[in-house]
Amino acid sequence: MSPPEVVTLHGRGIVGGVAEGEALVTRERISGWGGIDPRTGTVIETRHELSGVSFAGRVLVFPGAKGSSGWSGMFHMARVNGVAPAAMCFTTMGTKIALGALVTRVPAVTDLDGDPFEVITTGDWVRVDGDRGVVEVTKAPAPLSAKPGGGGSRAGGPRPR
Repeated sequence: MSPPEVVTLHGRGIVGGVAEGEALVTRERISGWGGIDPRTGTVIETRHELSGVSFAGRVLVFPGAKGSSGWSGMFHMARVNGVAPAAMCFTTMGTKIALGALVTRVPAVTDLDGDPFEVITTGDWVRVDGDRGVVEVTKAPAPLSAKPGGGGSRAGGPRPR
């Protein structure tokens, strides 16, 4: 068995500190006010691809904030309630996400030298070093659903008869 693949991205640290956890990745911006439940750390925006999914204790990889200036307040409340993400990696810097990252008080990195959506997948283990602006990604092992020799079925393929 080979060691897991580790990919390192370099960027700009926004909030210092080091944290690691399982990645939760979305290519959609997240709304704070009305988009998350700060009591549970769950995305509640009905049309969002992560609706019903908790970011609590995970490394949130997303483009950034959308909506009103209430974004920072909602993520601040998630921190107060102990359900904030462990860290944040985002691609679009703006005042909402900058303030939100600061009040959430979790390591945050942006302006990465590679596309995080091409490198990081939900389930990967990610270490965010906001002091150095470094994101280390340990790729999750591939699912065992398609074993060599016909031992499994591939998603989307023909069903066995």
